[in-house]
Amino acid sequence: MMDEKLSGVYAHHLDHKKSILFRGFDDMFYVPHSRYTTVLREDIEAVKGLKILASSDKAGVYAIKTKRGRQVFVTGHSEYDADTLNKEYTRDKAAGLNPKIPENYFPNDDDSKAPVSTWRSHATLLFTNWLNYFVYQTTPYDIMKIKEIK
Repeated sequence: MMDEKLSGVYAHHLDHKKSILFRGFDDMFYVPHSRYTTVLREDIEAVKGLKILASSDKAGVYAIKTKRGRQVFVTGHSEYDADTLNKEYTRDKAAGLNPKIPENYFPNDDDSKAPVSTWRSHATLLFTNWLNYFVYQTTPYDIMKIKEIK
């Protein structure tokens, strides 16, 4: 558990630049985070079968894979729509939780302005790479096994 909620959009970098999951990524990319918990880098590095693929100086480890790449773990929310953090923030304010403004999300941290999405293209590329390299290209395809549709 963390002392306070991590909420915002954070800059990330690749720890493993040759990962096909991140093929085509810029040197720096953004990912939304919204959580009360974290996993420490040193705890992950202590497990021989895990490899850190990407991380953030502020948000911590973002993506981890097992040695053979059969499992990938992601701590951020690349799937978030542009307004998702705003909805969470508004919900928490209405509940009287007195949340901090999500970092790097509203222009000049002004929650009266519309949030700016800075992660959508990388989120799409992450999902596309996963489908292509980890699903499509690793799924056996034998045309002789396709049954006739009736």
